[in-house]
Amino acid sequence: MTSGTNHLKGRDLKKKVMELLKEKDFSSSLDQLASFPGKQVVNPLLSFLLDHDELVRWRAITAIGVVVSELAKHDIEAARVVMRRLMWSLNDESGGIGWGAPEAMAEIMAQCPSLAVEYGSILISYLDEEGNFLEYEPLQKGLIWGIARVSAIYPELFQLAARYLPKYLTSGDPSIRGLSAFALGALGASEEKCLLQKPATDETEFQTFLNGELRKIKVSDLANQGILMMG
Repeated sequence: MTSGTNHLKGRDLKKKVMELLKEKDFSSSLDQLASFPGKQVVNPLLSFLLDHDELVRWRAITAIGVVVSELAKHDIEAARVVMRRLMWSLNDESGGIGWGAPEAMAEIMAQCPSLAVEYGSILISYLDEEGNFLEYEPLQKGLIWGIARVSAIYPELFQLAARYLPKYLTSGDPSIRGLSAFALGALGASEEKCLLQKPATDETEFQTFLNGELRKIKVSDLANQGILMMG
């Protein structure tokens, strides 16, 4: 336990978490956040999924993945509670929108293989119009980012996603088009290779979170990476 973090509660804890999310050396911040009691720090992290600062939101998603994966090592049920909270936020009955929930679920799974096995099919179900389909495009944007994230790590586990991704290649949102193409490549869906020819020439640029930083990238860059991964 990092010295001086045990006593932090409420507003003081939230303030400290915000400071860490804004630190220039975020890798060091992640180490500190992982040393906090998981059950204690997860609530302020979840609150920052709604922050107005895009980088803070993405860093909160990254930190949630690290914190919940650490929590799962000694209290898997507590980690499942976090996953269920994120799922509930995407439910119409929750009264909310579920901002950041698909991304956070995916990041937790990326960091914790056992939770990926347990909840992977649920993440995929949000792609399916006959399942728990996310109709709101801004949520789809986060979902496709999450599918791309986990597909690159567990292609065997997320093979079913390849069934639903082609329709997202024609989305009006360039990030959805590009990340769908990348995910299909990561999944090795070579039978869909011909569908990536159009996005492979799409020079539309968009901003997303890749390799720990906000980056501008073209749809074509991700689509061509997908094609290369298909072989």
